Amino acid sequence: MRTVDGPTERVVIVGAGLGGLAAALHLAGAGRQVTVLERESQPGGRAGRLRLGGYEFDTGPTVLTMPDLVAEALAAVGEELSDWLELTRLDPAYRAHYPDGSTLNVITEPTRMAAEIADLCGPREADGYLRFVDWTRRLWALERDDFIGRNLDTPRDLLTGNLLRLLASGGFGRLQPAVDRFFKDPRTRRIFSFQAMYAGLAPQKALALYAVIAYLDSVAGVYFPRGGISAVPRALAGAASKHGVTFRYDTTVSRVETSMGRARAVVTADGDRIPADVVVLNPDVPAALSLLNEEPPRLRYSPSCVVLHVGSTQGYSRIAHHNIHFGRSWRTTFDEVIRDGMLMSDPSLLVTNPSRSDPSVAPDGRHTYYVLAPVPNLSGGRLDWRGGLRASYRDEIVETLEERGYVRFGAGVEVEAITTPADWEDQGMAAGTPFAAAHSLLQTGPFRPTNLHRGLSNVVFVGSGTQPGVGVPMVLISGRLAAQRVTGVR
Repeated sequence: MRTVDGPTERVVIVGAGLGGLAAALHLAGAGRQVTVLERESQPGGRAGRLRLGGYEFDTGPTVLTMPDLVAEALAAVGEELSDWLELTRLDPAYRAHYPDGSTLNVITEPTRMAAEIADLCGPREADGYLRFVDWTRRLWALERDDFIGRNLDTPRDLLTGNLLRLLASGGFGRLQPAVDRFFKDPRTRRIFSFQAMYAGLAPQKALALYAVIAYLDSVAGVYFPRGGISAVPRALAGAASKHGVTFRYDTTVSRVETSMGRARAVVTADGDRIPADVVVLNPDVPAALSLLNEEPPRLRYSPSCVVLHVGSTQGYSRIAHHNIHFGRSWRTTFDEVIRDGMLMSDPSLLVTNPSRSDPSVAPDGRHTYYVLAPVPNLSGGRLDWRGGLRASYRDEIVETLEERGYVRFGAGVEVEAITTPADWEDQGMAAGTPFAAAHSLLQTGPFRPTNLHRGLSNVVFVGSGTQPGVGVPMVLISGRLAAQRVTGVR
């Protein structure tokens, strides 16, 4: 494993996103002096918090899986997860709503889930589900330590016994055909393959090894922290502060000063110069490279999304905490968003209702909704999110929700905010997407942008744009991997 050369005592981390926070905890636990510089007034990065008219909203991820990774970061400084977060395991993890009016509760206990599937689709489909669980559990065991939780410098690092086992398990085939081997009903096929969108690919194009995302979502368990997902970065930052990490909020970094092949200091927009033995960069890789006055790599980016936050007087009894509303189209939807750069003609939407699990995020008798619609990223340049499309697409989302059972959704809106690809771009996210580079074969593992700069021996990257990739679990792992580059300890 390549590691930082030279002294590593003073570490400056740019960005208090989940990856930067996890790195800070692991480094503090290893005895380093850590300073975190964050341009916002609170920690979290994409996992931020919006307060509006008495309502509170998560601005980024709403799904938390693998809380043991949060516990791992806290344990690096001797802290216990239960002292910092109150977690509820969601049951169901999701509720899937289909165009024919049927619904399927996604329960993360396999025996109960098999019974749900048998009731809706028949016993043969339930048997296929149990075989799917065994397969994805095996994939996760093969991938976690050798390919996800380990620093990879070259393709040669992939050559382990588990690579052959992963190949034999079908991990390098395509995801949709692999899922289809276990399921025959289009409803189950959708609920166990839509996660490919997180990796930036259609299920027909994604590698089957990404079935582990469905495993984490649908089998390992989905959790909700009291106070929202943004409670996670607040907890990590609180523990880090307790153990000596210095945080400077409302601090914008303008550049990283370098000389003789090393970073020497971080310079803020106010002109402060903070000397550093090591610099860890948490922004998106292109934004991080701009701080070094370097050109970004040519990458293929994941689709983006529009997120509508609504504080409402309306409540709905037929929904769960997380809801996926599938349109009639399936393959066409991915083609439109990913291949053709178009809006979905028959939208599939994620609707999260956090106030159902935590009433404290809304005034008494009120509700919060987080509505996510996948849309193309900005690389195609076809959609003008800075013009009238912003308002018209908001109206289209509301209309679609009302058609799918959210009666008088628009009339119940008390407060709202919308985030589009233009807003993601303004926050420094390449191609206007919060999902970073797509996980195609040549942008995965050692082929993804490395987390240790190849020219500057003491610059480390952390976050979704580097290894291992996108999603809260992967970003938390990236923090540990970044710290290992500094400490040399696996």
